[in-house]
Amino acid sequence: MRLDQVRNNPGGRKKTKRIGRGPGSGHGKTSCRGHKGQKARSGASIRPGFEGGQMPLIRRLPKRGFRSQKRNRMEPVNVESLNVFDEGSTVDRAALKARGLIKERDAGIKILGDGALTKRLTVVADAFSSSARKKIEEAKGRVVKPSSDRAIEPSRNGEAAKGEAAKGVKGEA
Repeated sequence: MRLDQVRNNPGGRKKTKRIGRGPGSGHGKTSCRGHKGQKARSGASIRPGFEGGQMPLIRRLPKRGFRSQKRNRMEPVNVESLNVFDEGSTVDRAALKARGLIKERDAGIKILGDGALTKRLTVVADAFSSSARKKIEEAKGRVVKPSSDRAIEPSRNGEAAKGEAAKGVKGEA
């Protein structure tokens, strides 16, 4: 194939509407603008949301709430979606991104407890819901926070190793 043989697909290029070219074209005289009015004038452009002086819809509706710039952004990942990984593998930000379970952005990762986990995994994430932590540990997996890069002690009665942390502080003092 040569460049002079390249053609568009049938219907691939639509002819432009030729306006103002006489009454026989069907687009003559007013050139598809109608008679008079602001939009019929040359250079006329009306900003989006302008309603001709009437109170615009965006100003008529009540405003509620705001989005804090300091909010703790977390990307949720459910426990059930972790079953795509191989038995005994480590699931971290790079692995989740490779499988398309998270978007690449500067948000943290929170593992939520929806569904069932059938494989033993080492899960590295910024936060875990209590049910997610319980399901990972029941599957003989490990829960790891990336900052400490060490396993979090298994939870006892909903409290994750608070007793050990308190003992360590007292022992040093």
